[in-house]
Amino acid sequence: MERIIKFFKIKNPNQVKKWIYIVSVCAIAFWVLFRITMLIIQHNQSVFNISRDVLANGTPVLTMTAQNSSGVLHEPISVEKNKAYVTGNRVGLFRAGQKVGNGKIASVSQNINLDTGMYVIKTTNVENGLQYVEYTRNGYFVPVYAVVDGNVFVYENGVATLRKVIVAHSDADVALITQGLHDGDIVILSKVSSGEKVRIQSLAQGE
Repeated sequence: MERIIKFFKIKNPNQVKKWIYIVSVCAIAFWVLFRITMLIIQHNQSVFNISRDVLANGTPVLTMTAQNSSGVLHEPISVEKNKAYVTGNRVGLFRAGQKVGNGKIASVSQNINLDTGMYVIKTTNVENGLQYVEYTRNGYFVPVYAVVDGNVFVYENGVATLRKVIVAHSDADVALITQGLHDGDIVILSKVSSGEKVRIQSLAQGE
C-alpha cells in the first residue's frame, strides 16, 4: 500500500485506502450475489426438468398386480379368562380352531347370550386383553390405504382410472376386495388423481 502511494505520489493516503476498501467490499458482494444467482438458476433448471419429465412421461407411481388368492386377515377380540363377546354382525367371522395369539378358539356359541345381547367365544391358552383372530379368505388383497371411498385407482393405457370395488372386509393393513378387480389389473398404490397421466415406477406381485 505504501509503495502504491509513493509511486503515484498520492497526497491523501486515507482517501485511497477508503476507495480500496469500497472496491474490495463490492467485489466480495458481487461474487456472493453471482454464486447465489447461479444456485437459483441450477435449482430452477432441476425443477423444470422434473416437471417437464412428468408432463412428457407421466407421474411415476408404485403399483401391484391384482391376483385372486387366499390370504389372512386379523379380527380383534377382547379376551377375559378365555372368553370373549362379539356382536351378531361379527360372529360369522369366527369358528373353532382359529388361531388367537398363542392359543385358539375352542367354540363359538350359536345362540345369543341373553344377559349381554352378544355371542360368546371361548378360547384356550389365550392371554387376557386385546387379541387378534386369524382367518383365511379368498379374493384380492390390497393395502388398505389404496382404497378410497370404495374405489381404487388402476393403471389403464398410461392413465390413472378410478374403479369401483366391493370391500368384503379389512383390517389395519389390508383390504379384501371381492368385486371390481380382475386378475392382471394393475392397482396404483401412490396418490394420484382420476385421469392423471402416470408411468409404472415399481410393480409388485399381488399377495
